[in-house]
Amino acid sequence: MADVRLVSRRRRRTLVLRSTPAALAAALLLGGALPYMADGPRTFLSYLVLADRTDAQGVAVADAAVRAAGGQVVQEYPQVGMVLAYAADGSFAARVRGRSGIAAAGATRTAKVPGPPRAVAGAGDFRHGAGDAAERMEGDTTPTVPDPAERGGWNLTMMGDDPAAAAGGTLPAAAPGGPAAAAQRESALHQVLVAVLDSGVDDTHPDLRDAVSPADSVSCADGRPDARSGAWRPDPSVAESGHGTHVAGLIGAARDGHGVVGVAPGVRIAAVRLLGPLGQYYPENIVCGLLWAADHGAVAINDSYFADPWKYNCPQDPDQGAMIQAVGRAVAYAQRRALVVASAGNDGQDLTGPRTDRRSPNDRLSGPGDDRQLGPECIRLPGELPGVVSVGAVTRTGAIASYSNYGDGRITLAAPGGDPDGGPDDAIVSDWPGGRYAALAGTSMSAAHVTGAIAVAAALHPDWGPDRLRGLLLTQAHANCLVGAGLCRDRAGYGAGIVALPH
Repeated sequence: MADVRLVSRRRRRTLVLRSTPAALAAALLLGGALPYMADGPRTFLSYLVLADRTDAQGVAVADAAVRAAGGQVVQEYPQVGMVLAYAADGSFAARVRGRSGIAAAGATRTAKVPGPPRAVAGAGDFRHGAGDAAERMEGDTTPTVPDPAERGGWNLTMMGDDPAAAAGGTLPAAAPGGPAAAAQRESALHQVLVAVLDSGVDDTHPDLRDAVSPADSVSCADGRPDARSGAWRPDPSVAESGHGTHVAGLIGAARDGHGVVGVAPGVRIAAVRLLGPLGQYYPENIVCGLLWAADHGAVAINDSYFADPWKYNCPQDPDQGAMIQAVGRAVAYAQRRALVVASAGNDGQDLTGPRTDRRSPNDRLSGPGDDRQLGPECIRLPGELPGVVSVGAVTRTGAIASYSNYGDGRITLAAPGGDPDGGPDDAIVSDWPGGRYAALAGTSMSAAHVTGAIAVAAALHPDWGPDRLRGLLLTQAHANCLVGAGLCRDRAGYGAGIVALPH
């Protein structure tokens, strides 16, 4: 689920992020809207199976264990010794866990589907693809705003940039180092790739058509890398599909006098669609996306969502514990090459203390969610995994947003997220599919600002690895607090401070 709140003229409301149970049930019965193979009266769950070995030999062990337990392997992840499998037998995971050479196995969903995904040309081998025209989202009711023409931008001003100062040119006169340095920075950003793992990106939007790299973009909406032309674009039939376009615009929208301008105009974006046909960010989608982004050279990977169907995954549950290990392996693999950035969440909860989750599992077809009482060991994926840059939200005053999750040691730094009660001027305006613009607020937006800042740092220091880029980011975030709002005493909310544009 994406971490965003919708701003409209009617004060605040929460963005509708999931199809209704009735709609989900109807979709399953109709079958045609879902990429699954019907297999008689049986229904299936998906599973991630992890071998002890984190390599291709581990995949071979996992393959054999799946077949012996009566399952079907749908996708292999040789980078991390893991496979995605489907099985109709409810005892499948328990049987696999008992086999030699298997580290963990668990169901990635709770709602069954008619069968494993259908085969598609171009999927399954982490290949490249190319693009063509996008489709306008049908039935999208998100309130939009007029073309802002690059006016305003309190969020960039808070970071040390001033889009309003760019008079008569394409670069910000107030950028660190002046216009010449800004021009050099934008040129260098053409050599930097960041990945947006999200609901898809509309690369036909005027602000993004030159930013999205088709050769580095893909759909992982069912756990397999689908490199067919345009597969990375939003699915207009799924709610919240505009979210990824909004996030991508905050990171890299072009500075051309129209629309909005991103934190890192000129950066190349790998659009990686995770959002599947049932409106879920399942763990296998996340694993696929992280591996794809890392293998294609992204220096930062933006994750403005949490893993479905469990809002928090608890290690004592065998399925959820397996998901922690699975996504953890993919994050660790990506971190060899990139900084993994994630939203902290919009529940206003202390992540270090006891809390209640009444929404999980969120892929259920009927009935209320489980009323779960959680401890600090239950974590959001991927935001609370080791080394992930977890980002909280601040409003335009520099104060921590009331919706932003917090917790000492759980928040790396804060960034502009906006206030959903204040209207478009207090929210974050960015791109929306179909050449439009929308005002949203949430830690989703905060994470995007940090990813853009990492891109700028990588452009300034092309020979630096993830650790040095992270160090620069945290150092300058601390300095931004000292000279700015001066509100960053509470590490539980701010972490190291408020993100600044690197220089």
